[in-house]
Amino acid sequence: MSTDPIRAHRSVPTAAADPSASSTRPSHLAARREQISFLSAGQRCDGWVYQPAGPGPHPCLVMAHGLGGVRGGVLPDIAACFAAAGIAILVFDYRYSGTSAGLPRGLVDISKQRDDYRAAVAYARRFRGVDARRIALWGTSFSGGHVLSVAAEDPGIAAAIIQNPFVDGRCTAAAAIRSAGRLGVARLTWEGLRDQLRRRLGWNPHRVALVGPPGTVALITTPDAVPGYQRILPTDLAGWEAAVPARIVLQMRNDRPALRAQHVVCPLLVCVCDHDDISPAAAAARVVARAPRAELRRYPIGHFDIFTQPWLDQVVGDQIGFLRRTLLIHTADDSENSSATEPSP
Repeated sequence: MSTDPIRAHRSVPTAAADPSASSTRPSHLAARREQISFLSAGQRCDGWVYQPAGPGPHPCLVMAHGLGGVRGGVLPDIAACFAAAGIAILVFDYRYSGTSAGLPRGLVDISKQRDDYRAAVAYARRFRGVDARRIALWGTSFSGGHVLSVAAEDPGIAAAIIQNPFVDGRCTAAAAIRSAGRLGVARLTWEGLRDQLRRRLGWNPHRVALVGPPGTVALITTPDAVPGYQRILPTDLAGWEAAVPARIVLQMRNDRPALRAQHVVCPLLVCVCDHDDISPAAAAARVVARAPRAELRRYPIGHFDIFTQPWLDQVVGDQIGFLRRTLLIHTADDSENSSATEPSP
């Protein structure tokens, strides 16, 4: 791409860029973080484990970023808050992103990312000091759909949280048409077809920008896309790709994890942004109607506002309350002999 709206926009100050604006940041001091890696389909996924203070075994929450993100963005602040509440956290980068292995760089593939999530859960269950029977999942935006899918197929998951989630590709496509127009969506589909053809010919990927201003060709072009994405990126952009192989466009419309919500048997917290122009609130709310143990929290904000103050503290506080009720209230007998040894790298 000839221009990068994200990098060009990074000089614009935002509230989230000011450490004093987020009361979550000091909680990094409450947990010990170590770097880990695990294999998914024979390739390395990198991540961090946050170990809470006090004796284990601890419940563990597995977290991953949204579309095109990297684990070093806003997730460490949120993970540290959960760890301060007594929950171990595993945060990871999918293959092809961040510091994880895989080519082409920046590839977003729904099936592969869900395999990575499953591999992360398996790793967490074997990690030292973790109660393998109290594994929970957390997903935001695009990873919300992954969490819903993995939880639907794994009855051993103890709890799950999805926020501003991508749960129905058809609803998201309709929102994209409202935002970018039919011509804009058609142009984006053409980019996906070009990349798919290049993949079949064995050529290098054809890439499309993750975000762009309204009227441009990018995966997300809502008015809040560029400033919103800028707020959730780390200062160090190493491993982050501003443009990704465009073939993901062809996968998204037919991905509808919401249709499996009735199979999610664990407690499920759905945090919805009522003014979300990217992941429609109505689709997420329907998940609550289908999932047997779901709870709904609604916030009068847009897609990216969930990562800024004062909403960040409110949402994280609601999620900690949910996790305390579902993961931390247990008898001593429940956790006895449930800790496992650390897996080999």
